[in-house]
Amino acid sequence: MNIKGKAKTIRRVAILFAGGPAPAANAVISTAASAFLNNDVQVVGIMNGYSNLQEYSKQRPMQVGRDYIIIEPKTLRRTRNARGIILGTSRANPGKSVSHPSHLDVPERVAPLKRVYDALCSLDVDALVSVGGDDTLKTANKLKLFQERFPENVARIPIAHVPKTIDNDYMGIDFTFGYFTAVETLADEIRNLIHDAEATRSYFLTETMGRSAGWLAYGAAIAGEASYVISVEDIYGRLAATEEYIDSASGAPQTRQVMNVDMVVDQLVKMMLAREKQGKDFGVIVMAEGLAELLPMSYLEGIPRDEHGHISISHVNLGPMFARLMAEKYRQTTGKQRNVKGLQLGYEARCAQPRAFDVLLGSQLGVGAYRALAEESRNGVMVSVVGQLELRYVPFDELVDPDTLVTKVRFIERGSDFHRLARFLETNLNE
Repeated sequence: MNIKGKAKTIRRVAILFAGGPAPAANAVISTAASAFLNNDVQVVGIMNGYSNLQEYSKQRPMQVGRDYIIIEPKTLRRTRNARGIILGTSRANPGKSVSHPSHLDVPERVAPLKRVYDALCSLDVDALVSVGGDDTLKTANKLKLFQERFPENVARIPIAHVPKTIDNDYMGIDFTFGYFTAVETLADEIRNLIHDAEATRSYFLTETMGRSAGWLAYGAAIAGEASYVISVEDIYGRLAATEEYIDSASGAPQTRQVMNVDMVVDQLVKMMLAREKQGKDFGVIVMAEGLAELLPMSYLEGIPRDEHGHISISHVNLGPMFARLMAEKYRQTTGKQRNVKGLQLGYEARCAQPRAFDVLLGSQLGVGAYRALAEESRNGVMVSVVGQLELRYVPFDELVDPDTLVTKVRFIERGSDFHRLARFLETNLNE
């Protein structure tokens, strides 16, 4: 794709991808790289997210082939529709120790960010395209803020960020690339499970990805014709409770909203009984993995956390846990047995063959990263689209809390038409 427009002072740009995979990742990387290459800008592909950059030192310089590659036109042949991520990825978090703007003035806390900056400078990079989820956006913002404290005579590396998540929970954009491919992949599996459930007169409780919001769970449930869907947005009223705990940092007592597990299980069993009245003794329930974050602390004892402080949801086994609770509650209520099987869906969707819309969207976002940096000399913006894929650039300031430096999550609005669609299409509980 030939994108015209002089690349101003940018002579060499770096592109990196971080966080979990998503379909059409290579469409973003490929079109962004092509746009720069077509305007005589050299392109460096950073391998495996921030993991190699943050390990940089004079004793461990950046090494071509191990830490980065030089992207040339032949590197990009037939990559736009390719599965996987040609640059690899990781969840390395160089901004881990920075959780308040004041931390940016503490050398020990910003040391990993400084190593990232020094590594990019060692590659003679003039700008950075960051592709990743909300944690990657946090890192990009912290790297930008870190550079803002430099003396005026010190070179800064401007950053354009492309939002990536199959969870689709980004502020500033309606749909993220990979979302619709992931929805279709999971919906196809749900449709298969419906036939299995009907044949065996049983239930499947499927746990889908979606750490913070229910977009993926809702989309897969709607497209897959699931019997019921529940996500973090649905935990309110009688399905919610409060819990006191001691904050590990301050030692002060705090209160958090949690899930009322008994009421959620009761709701799911009511759905089973409502279906039985319709002559249906089977079904598929979709549950967003983010519900694990709302479990009472008694369910989370011993669960490890990742580089970004999130609980390791895979260790919670949310689907099997609720499947057991549902089966027992159903037996207590009816005196009968009903097989309920819990399983996790999601990883198989992250590198699925991207659908056309995600390739279109990813390609436009990749081109937008070029235009933001080279044609409009922007810094600290997220590339977005509206309407007919018309490009928009959203400043980091509008997406990140200025005090905590945490990104803002876009939840499904209760009562919105999207939310009502799922409720309309699922089993009616007459509540």
